[in-house]
Amino acid sequence: MKTLNDVSFKDKKAIIRVDFNVPLDADFNVTDTNRIEAAKPTIDKILKDGGSVILMSHLGRPKGKQDKYSLKHIVATATKILGTEVQFATDCIGEVAENAAKNLKPGQILLLENLRFYDEEEAGDVEFSKKLAGLGDIYVNDAFGTAHRAHASTTIIAQFFPTAKYFGYLLQKEIESVDKVLKSSVKPVTAILGGSKVSSKITVIENILDKIDNMIVGGGMTYTFVKALGGKVGNSICENDKLDLALEILKKAEEKGVKVYIPVDVIAADGFANDAKTQVVNVNEIPDGWEGLDAGPKTLEIFNQVILDSKTILWNGPVGVFEMESFAKGTIAVGNSIAEATKNGAFSLVGGGDSVSAVKQFGFEHKVSYVSTGGGAMLEMLEGRTLPGVAAILE
Repeated sequence: MKTLNDVSFKDKKAIIRVDFNVPLDADFNVTDTNRIEAAKPTIDKILKDGGSVILMSHLGRPKGKQDKYSLKHIVATATKILGTEVQFATDCIGEVAENAAKNLKPGQILLLENLRFYDEEEAGDVEFSKKLAGLGDIYVNDAFGTAHRAHASTTIIAQFFPTAKYFGYLLQKEIESVDKVLKSSVKPVTAILGGSKVSSKITVIENILDKIDNMIVGGGMTYTFVKALGGKVGNSICENDKLDLALEILKKAEEKGVKVYIPVDVIAADGFANDAKTQVVNVNEIPDGWEGLDAGPKTLEIFNQVILDSKTILWNGPVGVFEMESFAKGTIAVGNSIAEATKNGAFSLVGGGDSVSAVKQFGFEHKVSYVSTGGGAMLEMLEGRTLPGVAAILE
């Protein structure tokens, strides 16, 4: 893997694809700075070498040039986090960008305007990519969140840097973390798969069954498995057209010697609301008019033991409706178990939008080994696909 440690950036201009697609409030203040902070180690290395940095990113889904999606809104925050004044170019290609890049001195940072102000970015246009490439001497991709898209700045641009293209530290860490689970994991390996649908996880399950020892099923997926096995799930979320698929997964797991842990009890509610009436019931005996919204106490004891006995853990998806306080206990308990296993030497990787939100919300961010920054990209890697943005650097 070609990493930043393989190159000196002295007197070179590095054009870096970062993921500064950060949330802004009504007054255009950045409300979550994680993505900017995540790019800092890569930027620091280049500046320390005596190079300069040209940053390119998208923000939101603009229709043409829209002021509310301008990256100018994040300049002050980026300057504060990066500790170096961030200059801003009001365009990402053309004369404005070219002059700003040309006048950039070693130790300086330039942020280009939103790439998605041009349709050519998402279309992977070669001419547009060539114009971006002309701004720098070395290309660095440090945007894992967009590495699964064959866009101009994430993939196509790399062809203009045949011998001068590298992974940034963030992207390198993401690839290594997924590889640690899929290729070089210490056994036993446990995958905790939550979320609402079996159908959205099927390719992940198929790809990881050969690599894991235990599969913990949680969240809304639970009830498709339970119904497939003949249980009563009441009003619980259930993919009725995926019952055969659930049985097929269980059969494949058994053939491969993978132990599957499905909840034995759940917290059921008489409505989808935080203040609904609740009761703990056996998972296969949920009364009519009630729905399972969180893992029950016996289930959490079983999950805890499996997790503590694991040496490698992948967590993708919460085990209950954690957004409601009444149904967050299961997800918090799983987080605590993973934190304890990690403290005892296990490697834990958390990825996928909802589990990342849960980890941040309940303060587990620094108690697990790695929290992935790219939901879709990580899922595609777990499915065994090579991401276009990764392949472009490796070619």
